[in-house]
Order: sequence, then C-alpha cells, then structure tokens
Amino acid sequence: MIRKTLKTLRRPLVAALVAGTAALPASAESLADAMVAAYRHSALLEQNRAVLRAADEDAATALAQLRPVVQWIAEHSFQKINGLGIGRSTGIGLQAQITLYDWGRNAIAIDAAKETVLATRAALVGVEQDVLLGAVQAYLDVRSTTEQVDLQANSVRVIGQEQQAASDRFEVGEITQTDVAQADAALAAARAGLAAARGDLEIAREVYRAATGRTPGQLDPPAPTPALPAALETARQIGQRSHPAIQQAQRLAAAAELGVAAAAAERNPTLTGQASIGRSNDLTVQGIETTRNTLGASLSMSQTIYSGGRLPSAHRQAMARRDEARAGLLQISRQVDEAVGRSWAAIEVARAQIRAIDEQIVAARQAYEGVREEATLGARTTLDVLDAEQLLLEARANKISAEANLQLAHYQLLAAMGLLTVENLKLGIPTYDPSAYYNAVQDAPYTSRQGESLDRVLRALGRD
Repeated sequence: MIRKTLKTLRRPLVAALVAGTAALPASAESLADAMVAAYRHSALLEQNRAVLRAADEDAATALAQLRPVVQWIAEHSFQKINGLGIGRSTGIGLQAQITLYDWGRNAIAIDAAKETVLATRAALVGVEQDVLLGAVQAYLDVRSTTEQVDLQANSVRVIGQEQQAASDRFEVGEITQTDVAQADAALAAARAGLAAARGDLEIAREVYRAATGRTPGQLDPPAPTPALPAALETARQIGQRSHPAIQQAQRLAAAAELGVAAAAAERNPTLTGQASIGRSNDLTVQGIETTRNTLGASLSMSQTIYSGGRLPSAHRQAMARRDEARAGLLQISRQVDEAVGRSWAAIEVARAQIRAIDEQIVAARQAYEGVREEATLGARTTLDVLDAEQLLLEARANKISAEANLQLAHYQLLAAMGLLTVENLKLGIPTYDPSAYYNAVQDAPYTSRQGESLDRVLRALGRD
C-alpha cells in the first residue's frame, strides 16, 4: 500500500515541478532550478559526503584486520665490554604477522562498520532534504517579499493620491487641516512600510544566494503544489518507512547491538601466527666477524584472564549504548510522526486562511470603494478612507504570506515523509552515488585493479 502511494505521489510531484513553466520565458528561474542549484552548490553536502567516505574507510580498516601485517626491520647495535673493544651487530629482515582466529571479534567489527556506513548514508539523505527544503524556503521568501514590495509600493501610490486629494479639498475649504495631517501621517507610514519590505527583500535575496550560490533574478510563480497522500495516516506510514532519520537510527541501533557482541567477544582468546626472515652481520669484541641467515615461524594464543574490571565495564557500557540507540530510534520515530502531523495541519490551516482572506479581500475592497465615494460626498472623513485602505492592504499582505506558507507546508510534508530528494523529485541531474566509493574501498585495496578503480572514483570526486 505504501509503495503504491509512493509511486502515485511521485508522478504528480514531478508534473507539479515542471508544469506551468513551459510557457514562460526561458530566462525565468523556476523552483526546480533553485533546488538543482542548491544541490550543486551546497558545501554542507560536500562535508557530509566526506564523512561518508571516512565511514567507508572504517569498513575497509575492519576488513584489513583479518589480513597479515608485513614489516621490514633494520637494526644496528654495538657494545663495549671492559674497555677492551667494541662489538657491533647489523641486521635486516622481514616479519609477517596474522590473526588466525579470534572467535568472531573481527567479523563483528566488520558488520558494525557496515551498519555505520549505512547509517551515514541515511544521514547524507537527511542533509540533502535539509538543503532542498532550504532552497524552497529561500525561493518562496524572495517571491513573497517581492510581492510585498509591489504591494507596499502600490499602497504608497494610492495613499499619495489620497493625500493629494486631501490637500486639494483643504484648499477649497471642504476638510480641515487635521484631515490633511492624517493623510500625511498615513503616507509616511506607507513609505516606512515600503522601506521595511525592501529591506526584507534584500535579506531574502542574500539567503537565496547563500542557499543556491547565485543572486535571484526573475523567479517564476511556484508550480502547483505537490500531490498529497489521501489521508494523514498514510502520510505517517510513508514517513516511518522512508524518513532518513529513522533509517539512520535503525542502522545505529543495529551497530550498537553488534557493539554488545563485540564487547563480549573481547574476552575470547586470540590465535596469531608469525613468520620472519632476516640476515645479520656480527663483529665480536675479539674482532671475529660472522654472517647469519635466519628463518623462523611461530604460533601463539593469548586470552585475558583478569583486566582489573575493564572488560566487564566495557561490556556494560556497550549494553547502555544499545539501550540508548533503541530509545533514540523510538524518539525519532515519534518526532517524524509529529513532523508529518504538523505539516499536514499547516496545510489545512493555510488553505482555510486563504479561503477566509479571499472573502476578506472582496469585502474590504467593496468597503474601501464605498467609503471613498461617501468621502467625496462629505459623508466620510479622510481618516475613514485611510482606515479602509489599510484594511484592504493588510488583507492582501496576509494572502501573500498564507500562499507562501501553503507552498512551504507542502514541501515540509514531503521532507517529513522522507520524499524531498533529488531522486524522488526527479530533477533530472546527476546525483552523488554513495556506493561508488564504498565499492572501490570495501576490499581494502592497496594496488591492482581495485586500486585503479579507486583512483577513478577519486578523480571523479576531484580528490586525486
């Protein structure tokens, strides 16, 4: 049911992002363009991709623990005995050591590292959602503040006409100086409101530039809002299944469970093997020089019998970490439920506000026009006209804010459901492949074809 809903949501969502823009000039920038620019520009995404690559290397490091360690060793020593002479020894050799069996310790470490990699991938998706949602909010803020500036500029023009009309009527003795002062005050307030709106627009433009890496030009009207699930409960189910924070918490809980097993396995014995080959040249204090070639191998097994309480403490700590991860998963699940519910409610509230504001605008416009007519007949004062005009202005400004809130709430709901990603939005751009680097390093390559593959990945990332 949830998968079917996901599929039905994606088609209208893609259509909503691209529809309504085809007939507009190519120079205009759409909401989809803003999200693409944010995805490509984000330093936060680059930072977390590097975090993921480091986690990939942790998995490679865990695997490398199962392989032999080969070292070359060179040494030189001398000694002087009773002042009679100096004995010297010079040697060079190779030594290899490998863990033959550790009763599952390294295998558990590898599994835990893999779970951490998957958790970090989920965290990267969460960052991607934050980046795209930030672009949506910046885009909508620029759009709404631009409309507010236009609205305030129109208000200055209209009130300016009212002020001029009040001055003309004062000249012929129809109104008093008080009416003119009221018009002057209203005009000054409108100009102050215009200055504030322009300031808000400049701030919104800076936020947009920080989010996308470029200054906003002409912005298209937002496309139709994305389609919603049929019911709130369906949206919550999608969120529980798809949200990256839940997926991350699940992986961290699995890693914590493995951490308990790893702490218990620390008490197991370890079987290691060692082999060495070397050559040394010795000079005794009597002046006799000898050359020796050595070849050796050994097996050893060890186990900690007493650690002063360190190992039991580590085991108890791992169990506490596991309980912490489980509780964290439950908490995040509840937070996602809450976020879905809040976004759903915000959509309903914004819709209701827009319907009510539309009715308010119609009534306020009629009232304003009526008051103006009555003022020309002397039945209303200049203050009545200004008050009616202010009510109409406030209604129009509230509608701009409500429409922006409605758009934003739809994308917040997508983020709460875990669907606000480049892949789900089908923005049509190449995306970062989180598995490419892991596939190149998972076998802990040093040279060979795997190393060449890793070199290609690093070159693609620009990190060679």
